[in-house]
Amino acid sequence: MKKKLFIPIILLLMVVISACGNKSTNNTDASASASPSQNANEPASTVAASGTITYQSESGPVEVPSSPKRIVALSNAPNVLSLGGTLVGVDQWTNMNPLFKEKLAGVEVVSEADLEKITALDPDLIIAGTEIKNPDELKKIAPTVTYTWGKLDYLAQQHEIGKLLNKEKEAQAWIDDFKQRAEAAGKEIKAKLGENITVSVFETDTKDFYVFGNNWARGTEILYQAMGLNMPEKVKKDALGPGYYTLSQEVIPEYAGDYIVLSRGVADDNAFMKTEIWSNIPAVKNKHVIEIDTKTATYSDPITLEYLLKIFTEGFLGKE
Repeated sequence: MKKKLFIPIILLLMVVISACGNKSTNNTDASASASPSQNANEPASTVAASGTITYQSESGPVEVPSSPKRIVALSNAPNVLSLGGTLVGVDQWTNMNPLFKEKLAGVEVVSEADLEKITALDPDLIIAGTEIKNPDELKKIAPTVTYTWGKLDYLAQQHEIGKLLNKEKEAQAWIDDFKQRAEAAGKEIKAKLGENITVSVFETDTKDFYVFGNNWARGTEILYQAMGLNMPEKVKKDALGPGYYTLSQEVIPEYAGDYIVLSRGVADDNAFMKTEIWSNIPAVKNKHVIEIDTKTATYSDPITLEYLLKIFTEGFLGKE
């Protein structure tokens, strides 16, 4: 009698357990198919149910929001802005740049030392340079990703920020388009002015003079990399490797190309431009000097590059 009762009970339990298992499986499948952030071809380890992604940073994997809403950028803020990222905190140098003034209205200026201030901003992502001294403290506040300045070229850096913000497609689309437009402009410049035309990029703060290589902002990436224009041999010898070279005013003519891009503060003293040394440079005599404001030219992000591409196209070709 006991055996006869026991068998039906076991069968009933098996039916119930089986039904629960099927229900659980069905719910999981429905949830997975309803999730807009899950890509069928994406490894499961990169997307979490909590709306995060695993970003492979140079220091290792970091779990970050798949759509960050409150970003503190102690570095690379312009790259974030170019992709429509929402900043709640920014470094002082980006904040001082006229190109970003409108986009940074109401954004708090912070440094790595402002831990309480950063905490109060309630960020969901922090971006900084690897040179910061307190990365562990920042990580306690929010997921923190650091980059080594200059480790990536200007286009690769934009691509990485795109991956970090889950906007890789947008970043790559801009990269492809910019490269095409800048290369076309370079070909047009060479067709008009000659294949061997040389360009020098100088900067002065009224006291010191510098000449730049091909990767030190001030539009050097556009001129030498994207457009493929030439730098004078003297510049190549002294500035290409280190990125820049400090000059005395007396030797500036030795580094001057057929065209000069001059980076200086618009409100700074320009007495040097009235000196005999400067006035006798062939590029100056021929009015082949394109001036840019130092404050707007010290980054290599898409916003800055688009701004400078327009200036260069007009300066070399006489058109926008």
